[in-house]
Parts: sequence; C-alpha cells; structure tokens
Amino acid sequence: MTTVVKTVKFDAAHVLTNHQGLCKNLHGHTYRVDVAVATPDLEADMVMDFTDIKRIATEEICSRFDHAFVYNTLSEGEREIAAVVEKHGMRTAALPFRSTAENLARHFFELLKPRMPAVSSVRVWETADSSAEYRELGAQ
Repeated sequence: MTTVVKTVKFDAAHVLTNHQGLCKNLHGHTYRVDVAVATPDLEADMVMDFTDIKRIATEEICSRFDHAFVYNTLSEGEREIAAVVEKHGMRTAALPFRSTAENLARHFFELLKPRMPAVSSVRVWETADSSAEYRELGAQ
C-alpha cells in the first residue's frame, strides 16, 4: 500500500453546545486537514497528483468552510447565532451534527469520496497537537 498526504487549511469559528469545557464558548481554529490517498499497486509511479488532491480538497472543504461560522442545525442556540451572523452578511456553514473534529473528519471524508475514490483517510487538526482521523472501516 502506498499513501500520499496533502494538507489544506482554513479558518473557522464554532461552538460546542452543551459541552462542559471551554469549547462551549464561541471560538475559532485554524483547521489543518490532511487528506490521505492510497493505492495497493503503484503501477503509474504516482498515487495521485498533489495538485489534484489540493484542488478537490479546496473545492469541497475550504471553499465551504473557510472564514465561516460552522454550526449544528439541530441546536437552537447555534441556529440563533448563525441567524445573526447571516443577518450581518457573514458566512455560515450548516451541519446536521456537532462540529467536533471527529465529526468534521468523517464529513470531509464523505465530501471527498465521490470525487476522490482512493481517499483512505482524513485527519482534522484543531490545534497543533489535537486531531481526529476518519477512515473507512477495514481500511489500514
């Protein structure tokens, strides 16, 4: 198995409603997203061009989430914050789940998979030393 990894970054704000720690407050991150693409056989000397990985990841992730308030549509409080943000002409990104690193990693994987079938994992870094990774069950 040969794997290549391309990293993209974006800045966004979020809040984790009903969280007991500091993340219950509105705050932001410079998210780093590592997109891994793998192949069992390296016949063409290249798993996938890094430029193509970056382009697809930028279109599917960064263009939607960069400088946005990422919020959970199932949370009344987060919907209210989003309404104010939108009222003032600022960006939002609505999700039907909490915007934890774990959930974002899975969501980004699912966004990329149709356009990048060989994606093997997605790792989302919230800080320099805190990340979550999603890979399909059974993947190495």
